[in-house]
Amino acid sequence: MTTKKIRFLEEIAANGHVALNIMQYDGWIMRFSNGYTGRANSISVLYPSTIPVEEKISYCEKCYEKQGLPANFKLTEKDQELSDLLAKRGYQIVTPSDLMVLENLEAFEDEKFCSCGFLKTPEEWLPYYFEFENITDKADQDTFKKMLSKVMVDTVYLFIFHECEIVACASAAIEHGYALIQNIIVKSDMRGLGLGEKLCRMLLTRAKQQGAKHAYLQVVQTNEIAKRLYEKLGFKKAYSYWYMKKTAAK
Repeated sequence: MTTKKIRFLEEIAANGHVALNIMQYDGWIMRFSNGYTGRANSISVLYPSTIPVEEKISYCEKCYEKQGLPANFKLTEKDQELSDLLAKRGYQIVTPSDLMVLENLEAFEDEKFCSCGFLKTPEEWLPYYFEFENITDKADQDTFKKMLSKVMVDTVYLFIFHECEIVACASAAIEHGYALIQNIIVKSDMRGLGLGEKLCRMLLTRAKQQGAKHAYLQVVQTNEIAKRLYEKLGFKKAYSYWYMKKTAAK
């Protein structure tokens, strides 16, 4: 995939999963969100630079240390040179992942809406997401609520029922014809029943109805079950990305 297309997908993915605070620094973007999620607390190297890279790394490390966070670079396969340099500075690769794309959402077979509910705002959706993801820390809950409130693009929040009980939820963020499928979670005692596929199919159908022509998502490379599901739905790997993380000084 071209650098231009990777940059585009990284930009819209960041708009769908928004950090609380952002610093622009010579083509790099530093994101800070109280340590909640790697994506929202990482450095993206999307644009050309003019300052020497070693100087930039040191500056980023100081910025994250000031926030009590480890410096955490989000790199794609186009950033191998920087990845090698960070490794020499003691950084380690964390959470290798793939960005997968469903290019022709218009050809996707619509799923019938049944036993489900759609919301445009997350207030009623969040308690179930926190329960199913076992997010019990109040600070993390408050951070994620604030992050969702900062999303400026169109959103969809979906939950599905089983025997009158909400058992799964997911969300989408839609921009420039691309739907970011994310926050997919099924209640632990209801997994293995095909609800994850049903959830994704309904969300893709609703995203298409709201104007999306393509869909994309991010998945950890070791999550073979999820990858098989997404491939079944028509998603294909577009590129790989990973984090390079350095433990904050104590």
